[in-house]
Amino acid sequence: LLRSSQPLTGPNRRRCREDEKLLGTILDEGERGFIIDTRSAQAAKQARMGGGGTEPKSCYPQWRRLHRALERGRPLQESFSRLAEACGEPSMERWLSRLESSRWLGHVKAALSTACLAAQCLDRENSKVLVHGAEGTDTTLLVTALAQLILDPSCRTLEGFLELLEREWIEAGHPFQLRCARSASSHGRGKQEAPLFLLFLDCVWQLSRQFPFSLEFGEQLLLTLFDNAYASAYGTFLCNSEKERSLCKVKESTHSLWAWLSQPEERQKVLNPLYSHNPLVIWPSVEPQSIQLWQGLFLRWIRPSQHLDEAWAEIRRLVEGS
Repeated sequence: LLRSSQPLTGPNRRRCREDEKLLGTILDEGERGFIIDTRSAQAAKQARMGGGGTEPKSCYPQWRRLHRALERGRPLQESFSRLAEACGEPSMERWLSRLESSRWLGHVKAALSTACLAAQCLDRENSKVLVHGAEGTDTTLLVTALAQLILDPSCRTLEGFLELLEREWIEAGHPFQLRCARSASSHGRGKQEAPLFLLFLDCVWQLSRQFPFSLEFGEQLLLTLFDNAYASAYGTFLCNSEKERSLCKVKESTHSLWAWLSQPEERQKVLNPLYSHNPLVIWPSVEPQSIQLWQGLFLRWIRPSQHLDEAWAEIRRLVEGS
């Protein structure tokens, strides 16, 4: 499983021999690989006017390109904002229509579907997969991280999941400072804001709901990650890249969220008491009736969680007692 930014072919269809040779050496003779582009074919074509583009078939004969359009940027931010507004709607009829018009669940479905496609190419076709969008730091990371969760049981442990976040989101350069500048309830809108990391957490929650025994961590960890991505006492999600964090000396000047979560008392709070190691691939359903609203996040200020918290506490007590 590989990830990258788009090739910079430009309007004149420039070639990069080194890049062609690199992707060629990954495949054995006669082997086929898949390039999953998280842009539509039309958007990828239009990107050539700005210097970007796609891999020409003639230059990458062993690779088959698949386009799976995933929204990012302003459309995704507006969807998040409409969902946040809908969650405060007291009328049942308007609530359902506004929930549908926000299209948030459609974004969740699209992200999971694309991740499943990447996982199927790897697992069932036994093929190499390259994922990229435009810069390779947004929807690209969303797909590669979800595909690894689906395929790899080690990524579904607490330690493995935190390592996945560090590798696929932080070290890979997702611009947290730009994407998570304000909350959905803010009146201001930054040009580069987009809740890509929230979309990833929502997809992970969908996996945890469909496979309640397969993830070692629970909803509380996902809520903690969401809160810290937007406002945190730790330095883990600061800046937009490893270079910026190095220049700002983030690691030397701040504490790590991972170290805090690894403390025994905090670790206990985020663990799933029903977890049982599952060595198999987990294939989520992406049917419309299988994708549900993450009430624990989007309705947490409206719906009291006392009874749910008490139920989980009782489950922990029963599990520990047995």
